[in-house]
Amino acid sequence: MKFSEFKYERADFDKYKVKMQNLILNMNNAKTADEQIQVIKQINKELSHINTLSTLCSIRHSINTKDEFYDKESEYWDEYSPLYSEVELEYEKAVINSKFRDALEKEFGEQYFKLIENSLRVFSSEVIEECQEENKLVSEYKKLIASAKIKYKGETYNLSGLGPFKISTDRAERQETNRLYNEFFVENKQKFEDLFDKLVKVRVRKAKKLGFNNYVEFGYVNMDRTDYDKDMVANFRRQVKEYIVPVATKLYNEQKERLGLDELYHYDENFEFVSGNAKPHGDAEFILNNGKKMYSELSKETNEFFDYMIDTDLLDLETKPAKQAGGYCTYIDDYNSPFIFSNFNGTSGDIDVLTHEAGHAFQVYSSRYIEIPMLMFPTYESCEIHSMGMEFITWPWMELFFEDETMKYKYSHLSGAIKFIPYGVLVDDFQHFIYENPDATPAERNAHFRQLEKEYLPHKNYADSTLLEEGCFWFRQGHIFSSPFYYIDYTLAQICALQFWKKMNENREKGWQDYMAICKIGGTKSFLGLVKTGDLISPFQDGCVASIIGDIEQYLDNIDTSDM
Repeated sequence: MKFSEFKYERADFDKYKVKMQNLILNMNNAKTADEQIQVIKQINKELSHINTLSTLCSIRHSINTKDEFYDKESEYWDEYSPLYSEVELEYEKAVINSKFRDALEKEFGEQYFKLIENSLRVFSSEVIEECQEENKLVSEYKKLIASAKIKYKGETYNLSGLGPFKISTDRAERQETNRLYNEFFVENKQKFEDLFDKLVKVRVRKAKKLGFNNYVEFGYVNMDRTDYDKDMVANFRRQVKEYIVPVATKLYNEQKERLGLDELYHYDENFEFVSGNAKPHGDAEFILNNGKKMYSELSKETNEFFDYMIDTDLLDLETKPAKQAGGYCTYIDDYNSPFIFSNFNGTSGDIDVLTHEAGHAFQVYSSRYIEIPMLMFPTYESCEIHSMGMEFITWPWMELFFEDETMKYKYSHLSGAIKFIPYGVLVDDFQHFIYENPDATPAERNAHFRQLEKEYLPHKNYADSTLLEEGCFWFRQGHIFSSPFYYIDYTLAQICALQFWKKMNENREKGWQDYMAICKIGGTKSFLGLVKTGDLISPFQDGCVASIIGDIEQYLDNIDTSDM
């Protein structure tokens, strides 16, 4: 069955609610643990089916945000998803209060119960209205981003479509297309600020209703951070500031010299080499064919996985009008199928997406034997280890895509990981400020973001961009709007992925075994539990960052970039 044949129909909430209430009643009336376990498995099938319908709608709407049918369906899910959550809440309460809890924990695992306990803390019927409002505001943000129609050289582009021009070898073109890109945010500044202001207020209201002191506390529980807290995260940010910011700053200075520039402006940052950045030497079909070869040679498991993705049409890769920006991987429960979405634009990012999102997809494909929807994916920071780790694990096949520019790509990829981490922790630091100071004005928020840039990204030079100098770069960071506190996850995972880079250099077989181990366990372990399973050093442990930054700096220093 192809993806186009996966059946979508609007769920009948009333019928679903009655069915679930009956199942919950059967579960509460169960005479034995085994009897209760069987009912729980039935309930999880119902939850999987609702997930499937919601996910199919979300995928098809993101592929074409102008599709009237899925636009209406998306509105349905914005309104009804909190009501479905309310029904699920009743089931979760029954599980937590089960008289057979010990037997259930043995069957489904300790992590499942921790996740349910968190779920019960961050939702109740009292906040349905707030959840609905938040969903609608997030959808409004996504539509606003997707609405960009930027005219350049007689063509019209969305934000993703401008990507190749923004890293052109022609500096004037880089400057102009970055200006046009930025102009969209200038024109919509008030809309972004008003939207975000409403989001902050509704989130704080929700947290207070649920008994939290502030939205920061809510955010950590909502992100299922069961084994670390904000103080541990602050210690990780400190390590980044101490060990990574100086190396990243050095890399930017070397880039400026390599490009022969007096000043490295913001529109130069993503342009690495005078001869141009490494690009895939072919179109989407070329990338897909070489991706198939790469995954067939990597392992028998990845070969089976990627063949399935291609044969079932589970990849939508190319950018097109009205397509939502960005890239993601999701999972369609009823069909045991991952799905990869991206916006190819002819840059090296196309390969990063192929490996990054395939890392997510391979993980969930490897753990699809788990029949509990809540445990298909691990928590977010754990998920990103699979994706970022896969980016480095596939390095031996980069010549398929980049040919004579392979070393150029590897340099950019590895140095890019180091440059990204300070930005990633900046976004996290900013989000703590936002929700610790919910009454801050838009101007105060922007000023604080700019101040954090000066601490974590001291190289930043915004030239003549008034909006960016005011501190409004964050408008384009969708996570801040749609997934509060989801960003430190990328940096924690990046540190773990860089450990995989080191492992694969030292003992490839051991590295692959460790990677497979963390894929197979799905979401059955907490973040630190998964880190232990993969034989990794915890990012919160003093010395973790120091243990890899030296190897990376040495590797980059040994690459002669003068003739690239």
